[in-house]
Amino acid sequence: MIHQLPMNILILGSGGREHALAWKIAASPLTTKLWCAPGNAGIAREAECVPLDITDHAAVIAFCKANKVDFVVVGPEGPLVAGIVDDLEAAGFRTFGPAKSAARLEGSKGFTKDMCRAHNIPTAAYERFTAPEPAKAYARAQTAPIVIKADGLAAGKGVIIAETLSEAEAAIDMMFGGALGEAGAEVVVEEFLTGEEASFFALCDGETAIPLISAQDHKRVFDGDRGPNTGGMGAYSPAAVMTSAMTRRAMDEIVLPTVRAMQQMGAPYRGVLFAGLMITADGPKLIEYNVRFGDPECQVLMLRLMSDLVPALLACSDGMLKNFDLRWYPDAALTVVMAAKGYPGNYAKGTAIEGLDAAGTVEGVEIFHAGTKAQGGRILANGGRVLDVSALGKTVGEGFDHIGSLVEVMVQGALQQCARSSIPALRG
Repeated sequence: MIHQLPMNILILGSGGREHALAWKIAASPLTTKLWCAPGNAGIAREAECVPLDITDHAAVIAFCKANKVDFVVVGPEGPLVAGIVDDLEAAGFRTFGPAKSAARLEGSKGFTKDMCRAHNIPTAAYERFTAPEPAKAYARAQTAPIVIKADGLAAGKGVIIAETLSEAEAAIDMMFGGALGEAGAEVVVEEFLTGEEASFFALCDGETAIPLISAQDHKRVFDGDRGPNTGGMGAYSPAAVMTSAMTRRAMDEIVLPTVRAMQQMGAPYRGVLFAGLMITADGPKLIEYNVRFGDPECQVLMLRLMSDLVPALLACSDGMLKNFDLRWYPDAALTVVMAAKGYPGNYAKGTAIEGLDAAGTVEGVEIFHAGTKAQGGRILANGGRVLDVSALGKTVGEGFDHIGSLVEVMVQGALQQCARSSIPALRG
C-alpha cells in the first residue's frame, strides 16, 4: 500500500534535474518538509539545502535518521551505481531509484549490451574488449563512423563517435591509457546507428512499466547544431518522432523485455528507466540506458506533468504501478540551457546573474538552476551549465518565443545562450 500521509522528503543532487524535481515535489500536498543535498541557489527556494556529501552514504543515512526522513529521491547516476539505494533501504528508508544491481544498466555499457543480445532487444552491433589491440582489430574490420564507449561512468566523456579509423584507434588508446580512470578499463566498440534520436522514459516498479511523455534533447554547444557534445543544451516535449505506434514499439521491444530480464536476473528494476533511442528505418533501437531522469529532459517532463509526482515515485518504490496512471498537460514544453562562456571546455565561475526575479514572473516560464550558488545576496554561476530557461506553449515554437524574449535582460556577464538556434525547425 502506498504511504499517502504527509511526508518528509530528501532529494539528492544539485543540478537542473533536481531543481525540476524539487519544484514538482514541493507542490505536492503529500510533502510536509523537503530537503535537498547539496542543492543549489534555485533549489533553495523550494527546499532546505543541506551541505551533505552524497557520496558519503553513512552521512546521508545519519541525516535521514536525525530528521525522520520518510522518502529519499535520488537524482544523479553516481550514487545509484554506487549502491546508495541498497544502503538507505537496509537502514529502513524508502527510496526512489534502482538498487546497485539494477543500476548496472547505466554503470556498465557492456552489461547492458550483453543483456540486449541475450534477450533479443534491438541495439547496435558491438563487441566488448579489455585490451587495446583486439579492440583496434575489431574496429579495423568495421565501417566508419564507429562508436567507442568506455564501459563505466565517465561524466559524459565516455562516448566518442569516430569518423575515421585513426580517430577510433586514438579513442581506444585514450580510454585504455587511463584518461577516464576505471571507467575505461573495459571498452565497447559498436556500430554507428543512423536515424533520429529520442529520449524515452518509463517508470518501473520491478514488474510493471508505464511510459512517460516523449522528449528530445540537443547536445551540441554552439548555434546551428555545431560544436562538441555536452551534457545537454536543451530539450523539448513532445518529440514528433515518438508517435503512439513508436511508443508502443519502444515499450514492447525494448523497455518491457528489459524489465523482465532484470527480474529474471534477480535485479528487479525500480525507478525511472531512461532509454536513449535511435529511431531507424527498422524501428527503435537502444543506444544506451540511463537509470535516472535525463537532464535537461526532466525539466520539460515536470512542466507538462499534471499529476502529483510524489505518488508516482512512491508507486515505483512500493511495487504499485500496475493500476497507476499519469495525466499530462497538452501544451508543448521547451528548455534552453544557459551555459558559462567556454563550456564544455574551460569556463569561468563566479559570474553574477542578473534579472532572475523579473524573469521568473513571466507567465508560462520557469527558470531551473543547474550550476548556481548564493553569495552575498547575489546569485553566481557555479558550473558549466548554469540555468535551464523553460517555457510552456501551445507549440514548441511558442515556448521558444517566450524564452527568447527574456534572454538579453536576464543574463549578463560571462553567460551566453548556446542552444537557441540548434532547433530552428521547431519555430512556428
